[in-house]
Amino acid sequence: SVLGFGSLLSERSCRYTAPNLRNFRLARVQGWRRVFAHCAPIFFERGIARLETREMASLSAEPSAQHSFLATLFDIPETEFAALEQREAEFELLPVLPSDLQGEPMEAASILCARSSDEEYRRRHCQVFAADCQLPSEKVPTSPACPCVACTLASYGVDRIWRREDDVLPCRTYLRHCVLAAQGLGDVVYNDFLDNTFLSDRKTTVRTHLARDPTIMEELPPEALKERYCG
Repeated sequence: SVLGFGSLLSERSCRYTAPNLRNFRLARVQGWRRVFAHCAPIFFERGIARLETREMASLSAEPSAQHSFLATLFDIPETEFAALEQREAEFELLPVLPSDLQGEPMEAASILCARSSDEEYRRRHCQVFAADCQLPSEKVPTSPACPCVACTLASYGVDRIWRREDDVLPCRTYLRHCVLAAQGLGDVVYNDFLDNTFLSDRKTTVRTHLARDPTIMEELPPEALKERYCG
């Protein structure tokens, strides 16, 4: 089983990666925080990242004992797990025991896409990263010939995949998509998303962010992305 907490709140989005998923349902993830602190080149490739305003982040989950959030939970065939691994290559796919909506732990752990590090990603996937390199991630060499996420981001002027500081904001089109997906699951999930999802400063909620800039929800995706980013 897989836990979805961003675009995978949308069953439609889930089926792009796992078309034969089943048992799409809700669960609560305890001891984890949902944060816009991950950068991926796909937003640049699709023309929806804004480097000038730093609106380019997607969601990840990181350990935080005092936090929790509602997520989707769905089962996928083993034959489709490789596609999920490829889609989420920057993340650590960790087994986490979710709870049901009454707070009771479920019987089995499910996969959560958790925060990793630039160093770990480069070690696994970057063609120009030396296995024994001890340099900080921002000083590790990159190459335009390497197709990995880190080197592709660098070609767009972004130095790191994973952010610790409040130097990025949510990608507008992606955030709108996630909000609409949460809204489609009912008021409880919608309000949980607004109040239990944080910007990269780990303080500002999505509810506060949207109140500051309500135009985010008014902007339609580019025509080619309307079906994919419509909740």
